[in-house]
Amino acid sequence: MYSKIITIEQHILAGEKRHPEATGVFSNLLYDIALAAKIIAREIHRAGLGKWLGEAGTINVQGEKQMKLDIFANETLIRMNSFTGRVGVMATEEMELPVPQTPIMRDEGKYVLIFDPLDGSSNIDINVTVGTIFAIYHRRSAPGSPGTLDDCLQPGRDLVAAGYVIYGSSVMMVYTTGDGVHGFTLDPSLGEFLLSHPNIQIPQKPLYYSTNFAYEDIWSEGVRRYTDYLRGREPEEPSASLSTRYVGALVADFHRNLLRGGVFYYPMLYRDPQHPKPKMRLLCEAAPVAFIAQQAGGYASDGHGDILDIVPTELHQRVPLFIGNRDLVEKAETYIRRYG
Repeated sequence: MYSKIITIEQHILAGEKRHPEATGVFSNLLYDIALAAKIIAREIHRAGLGKWLGEAGTINVQGEKQMKLDIFANETLIRMNSFTGRVGVMATEEMELPVPQTPIMRDEGKYVLIFDPLDGSSNIDINVTVGTIFAIYHRRSAPGSPGTLDDCLQPGRDLVAAGYVIYGSSVMMVYTTGDGVHGFTLDPSLGEFLLSHPNIQIPQKPLYYSTNFAYEDIWSEGVRRYTDYLRGREPEEPSASLSTRYVGALVADFHRNLLRGGVFYYPMLYRDPQHPKPKMRLLCEAAPVAFIAQQAGGYASDGHGDILDIVPTELHQRVPLFIGNRDLVEKAETYIRRYG
């Protein structure tokens, strides 16, 4: 008569027990992120009543106007993961340089934490879904000293864990450690994340495609033809019979397609045909969601190959992103190869 209640802490510890060599450091790091998410969620859900709406009057390293909650979420994640001995270096969308940590003990600081503290933050003032994205790597340099930029510049293939928190009608934390994708819903009466979506797999039959049609005129011919295919307007192939849904926050659009099936894409933009520009940040956006998609049976590509195989050369490197059901993403690659 009673369903089993599993907290996120219990789930993390169960994963730890499958690794006899585990010390508990990684488990505590995941739980620190969950706790930071609760703090951020509390302020987001009070934003309309408090001081958090509107712009902060500052510009981040991406050249974007920062919202007040951008800064709060960024500072919360940094403070929650500083001085714990678990992280050797952090990197965030909001700051130009990595944030190295100075370990106290010789074997401390084994992990690298990279995050987008508040994805889709422009939606805050109109009460639309936003989220946090995070990625965890083993550091390359020796523990016991501050981490370096090189520790951050790792391909998604080397991820230890990745996840996101979505702040919507409910708060959910979804993560993978390379052993399936699991979702936890925050019970506000308990103040705890409870397992609600175990072993998530992208449905084989997709329902949606998500993209920003405002840029259609500056997409490549291959992307426009691919979009016609999704719309059922491509004469050479039958319609994919999908509906359009687009929120404008990667977390929200990816989460929908993860649970319902579909594809999200933000292709290269050709404002200047000689210097096309990608949009999505590789380290704090594209790579972590690509790892989640792979673990859920999906695929993520830059239009030419697997996002997880891209070796970063810059902290704030950007890439095109096609992500979701494998067959839909591979179809995008086919159109781009064929038409450019």
